[in-house]
Amino acid sequence: MNLSALPADALAAVTHPDPYPYYAALARQEAPFHDERLGLWVAAHPGTVRAILAHPDCRVRPPHEPVPAALAGPAGTVFGALARMNDGARHELPKAVLMEALAALPAEAVATHARRTADALLGQGVALTTFVFELPVRTVASLLGCTDPAVAGHVGRFVAGLAPRADAATIAAAHDAVPHLLALADDSASDAPLLRAVQEAARRHGWTDAAALRANVLGLLSQTYEATAGLIGNGIVARLRGDARPSAELVEHVLRADPPVQNTRRFTAADVDIAGVRIAAGQTILLVLAAAGEPFGHGRHACPGQALARAIALHALDALQEHGPLPDVAWRYRASPNGRLPEFIERGEI
Repeated sequence: MNLSALPADALAAVTHPDPYPYYAALARQEAPFHDERLGLWVAAHPGTVRAILAHPDCRVRPPHEPVPAALAGPAGTVFGALARMNDGARHELPKAVLMEALAALPAEAVATHARRTADALLGQGVALTTFVFELPVRTVASLLGCTDPAVAGHVGRFVAGLAPRADAATIAAAHDAVPHLLALADDSASDAPLLRAVQEAARRHGWTDAAALRANVLGLLSQTYEATAGLIGNGIVARLRGDARPSAELVEHVLRADPPVQNTRRFTAADVDIAGVRIAAGQTILLVLAAAGEPFGHGRHACPGQALARAIALHALDALQEHGPLPDVAWRYRASPNGRLPEFIERGEI
C-alpha cells in the first residue's frame, strides 16, 4: 500500500478500507504522541495501551465533566449511571453485578434467543444491514423479557445521541427513547434469563439502587448495538472475501484481524508519565485498541459482555450460513469515531 492510500489519522482509520498496515506502524511506536491534527494524544503500542488502561489517573470521563453537558436530560441521567462511564466505587459494584450475571447466563439460553431472533429476521427477508444491527439488540432484549421489535430503533436513537458530535435533534431523539428503554425489562416475563440473572446478582451484592440497575440494563443494550453488530458485520465481510472457516473460528479471527471496536479514550485527571512521556492533566488520549490487540479493552474497564457478544455473533453467522448463499453485495463503513461497522449495499445501489 502506498503512502497516499494510508488513513489521514487514527480516527480516519476506523472507516478506511484497510487501516491495518497503518495500525501496525503505529503499534511499533512505544511512546504516545500528540496528533496536532486531532488535538489528541495517541497510543497504539500494546504495552502502552494496557498501561494507560490500568493507570488510576487515566479516567473514562473528564473529572470536571462526568456527563457531557450537551446530554443534560434523560439520556444524560442514564449515561451518568453507566458502569462503563464511571471510575472507582461507582464503577466497581455495577461491574461486579453485570459480570456475575453474564457469567451465570446459560449458553443454551443465548443460543435459543439468538437463533429465534435470527430466524424471525431472515424469515422476514430483511436487508443484510438490518439483520446485522437488529439481531444483537433484539436478542439481548429478548433475554431481558422484551420481544417488541421496536426496541432496536429506540436503542439506535439512544446510541446516536451519545455520539460526541450529535446535533440537538439527535440528542432530543435520544432523550425521547430513554423512557421506552427503561421500561422494556419485563419483570413479569416468563422467559427473561438475563434479567433474572442481573436481579439475583444485584441481591447478592446488596445493590439496591433500582434506577442505576435499570440504567445499566439499558447499557447492555446500547453496548450490544454497535459492538456486536460490528463483529457480525465484519464476519460477513470475511465470508464475502472467501473465508470459509467455521463460525466459532471466524469470530475469533475477526476479533484479532478486523475488530468492531477500534479505539477508546482516556482523560488525564493529573499529570501522568507514560512510556517516558509526560502528559499533562486535562488531556485526552486516544487508545488504538485495534492496533494494540485489545478488542474488548483491558483491565478494570474490559467489556463484561464479551462472551455474550461472541456467542451472538457465532449464532448469527451460523444462521446466515444455513439460510443460503450471501447476497451479492458490496459494503462501506458507517461514519463512527470508534466502531468499524460495515453497511451492505446491493451492487446496483453503489
